[in-house]
Amino acid sequence: MQKLRVALCQLDFTVGDITGNSKKIISAIGQCKKEKCDFIVFPELAVTGYPPEDLLLKDRFIEENLQAIKKMKNYVGDTVVIIGFVHKKERKLYNSAATIYKGSIVGIYDKMQLPNYGVFDEERYFEKGQRPRVFEIKGIRFGINICEDIWHREGPVSQQVKKGARYIFTLNASPYHFRKIKEREKIIKNICRRNHVCLFYVNLIGGQDEIVFDGQSLMVNEKGEILKRGKLFEEQIIICQGKKESIEAVGECEELYKALVTGLRDYVHKNGFKKVVIGLSGGIDSSLAATIAVDALGKENVTGVFMPSRFSSKQSFQDAKELSENLQIKFLEIPIENIFCSYLVTLKDFFSNKSFDITEENIQARIRGNLLMALSNKFGYLVLTTGNKSEMSVGYTTLYGDMAGGFAPLKDLYKTMVYRIAEWRNSMGTVIPASVLTREPTAELRENQKDMDTLPSYELLDEILKEYIEKDKTYEDLARMGYERAVVKKVIRMVDKSEYKRRQSPPG
Repeated sequence: MQKLRVALCQLDFTVGDITGNSKKIISAIGQCKKEKCDFIVFPELAVTGYPPEDLLLKDRFIEENLQAIKKMKNYVGDTVVIIGFVHKKERKLYNSAATIYKGSIVGIYDKMQLPNYGVFDEERYFEKGQRPRVFEIKGIRFGINICEDIWHREGPVSQQVKKGARYIFTLNASPYHFRKIKEREKIIKNICRRNHVCLFYVNLIGGQDEIVFDGQSLMVNEKGEILKRGKLFEEQIIICQGKKESIEAVGECEELYKALVTGLRDYVHKNGFKKVVIGLSGGIDSSLAATIAVDALGKENVTGVFMPSRFSSKQSFQDAKELSENLQIKFLEIPIENIFCSYLVTLKDFFSNKSFDITEENIQARIRGNLLMALSNKFGYLVLTTGNKSEMSVGYTTLYGDMAGGFAPLKDLYKTMVYRIAEWRNSMGTVIPASVLTREPTAELRENQKDMDTLPSYELLDEILKEYIEKDKTYEDLARMGYERAVVKKVIRMVDKSEYKRRQSPPG
């Protein structure tokens, strides 16, 4: 096959910022033209950002997007540029790719397969394209696909190849989930081998609310061999020339950690914040969350707050202080004992003849949430919550207490994985105190409290949660798998009962 020089612009675009996105596209075109590229390819809906959701219902937004794609004609020249945008035909909207060459839009491809599962809701906004188009420029016959199109065996690729396409350019906003990258690469390799076609895959990077995009753009030849791969969770213009290059392997913990850093960084910045505040308990969750925040935003933009009550141990203070010193972040200590006492005095007559229980535990958590929100209001910080997926699943969190905040970086990370990632991060240079990794987890809201007083071991809990939540196993399924019936029943009851809390939790 003819050797093409292709630039895959793996960039981070912001939903709704058509002006900023357009400037980024124009700048990238300028850089790539200096590299004498034959093709320059941008991700799915690069002009609008992905997913634009209800912005697509605004006529002015659509018109600005159309004006932006027309403006691109002035910057292209003798290079073929392919850009994702929203196409409008007869009052209907399409998720499309414009092919621009020598000052003209020479063709538009409309996405044919619209995903409508998981985080996707494209059928609500877009019409399906009907033409698996093939273009020919400079004697090169090529097809264009958009993301979901390549996940269907009888999708547009096979039809484009029948029409003579030798190269396929795929524009993507493919969200990341654990182990998604291997799944994606397997599909692309099979497409190339089956159709004897070379495929250029460009993917978005960055975070958008609860979605994060990993990049990992690819060039795969007709034998299904990966010739080049973009970096993980990094903006990059990848120049592909048909030569096989060495590809750096990334471990699971590093992959997940970069996803967490990227998601937090973009949520903070894209929502107009610079600094965050986080409650430090001396435990593993707040320690990892603070570390992620520093790696995402810089130490000067993170404040840690330790808020001891009568139940807080000296060890917790020492661990929180040591973590702050290791991370070199601002550290505040705000005792809550006097505030807690005022609550107890105020409620004494109403709680007469009632023993200390979860009510008093939750009051402490809610005092801390109030203090963090006060700092947020006064200094413009975004509050980070620290709950992990295990706790959020079973409701081992306090509504309007430790759930209060703007973003939850560990929300989709099981407790056992929190430990794994913390250990991996420490292997890059110790920041989380050793005792945090070895101490038995405790909320310290009553005397001698341990998480295991209420929950099964996290190893067992996480196993059951994965089967119940992610694999849709029933109570009977889990019992047949050998899990103790009483434990399974308890966990399922806690998960189901806590949906009202999860509905009110911050994104993450």
